[in-house]
Amino acid sequence: MKKKAVVLYSGGLDSTTCMAIARIEGFEPYAISFAYGQRHSVELELAKKNARPMGAKDHLVVDFDYRRIGGSALTADIAVPKEGVGSDIPVTYVPARNTIFLSFALGWAEVLSAFDIYIGVNALDYSGYPDCRPEYIAAFEAMANLGTKAAVEGKGQYTIHTPLIHLTKAEIITRGLSLGVDYGRTHSCYDPTPEGFACGLCDSCRLRLKGFIEAGVPDPVKYVRRDT
Repeated sequence: MKKKAVVLYSGGLDSTTCMAIARIEGFEPYAISFAYGQRHSVELELAKKNARPMGAKDHLVVDFDYRRIGGSALTADIAVPKEGVGSDIPVTYVPARNTIFLSFALGWAEVLSAFDIYIGVNALDYSGYPDCRPEYIAAFEAMANLGTKAAVEGKGQYTIHTPLIHLTKAEIITRGLSLGVDYGRTHSCYDPTPEGFACGLCDSCRLRLKGFIEAGVPDPVKYVRRDT
C-alpha cells in the first residue's frame, strides 16, 4: 500500500504541482485546503472542484474566518498592490498563515498515521514571505517532532516536503507539465474579478506569467490584463 501524505492544496499553480510530485514520489495524497475569508476565493472553489481529479484520495476543507485578525490585503479592506514585485514583504502577506496551515495539516496527518506533509513554498520566484524560507520549514519540522504524540511515542518522524523551494517558477511549470498537470484547472490571482478572471497585475499574477513566458508555454487561464 502507498504511504499517505497530507498535501496543502490551495488550488494554485504551486500546490497543484506539489500534489503531482507527491503522487510520483509514491504517496497517496490527502489534500487539505482552507476557507479563511480570503479575497481570492476563486482559487478555493477550483480546489474543491479539482482535488480528486488531480489525484487526491480525500479532500478536507478547513473553515475559519481570518478576517477577524486582518492585517493583510487578502483578508482585510486593504488594496492589493499592482505595481510589481518589490523588495519588502508586501501587504499580501497573511500573518502566520503557513504556521496555521501547517498546524492543521500536522493534526490531520497524526490522525491519518501519515508522517509526510507536502507544501508548495518557494524561496526563489516569490513575494518574500518569511514563512516560505527553508529555515522556517526546518523549524516547523523540528517542532512537529517535539510536539506530537505519534513522534514522541516513536511511531514515526514527520517530514515536511518542499519540492519546489529551490525552483524558479519556470522550472515548477516545466516539472508540472512533465507530470501531466493541467494548469487550466489552477488559479493564482490575489484579486480576481467577480467572473473569476485573473487581474494580471498583482504579484502572484506577475510571477505566474513570468514563469510561463520563461518556460516557453502559454498560460491557459484568463486574464483581464497582461503586463508581463
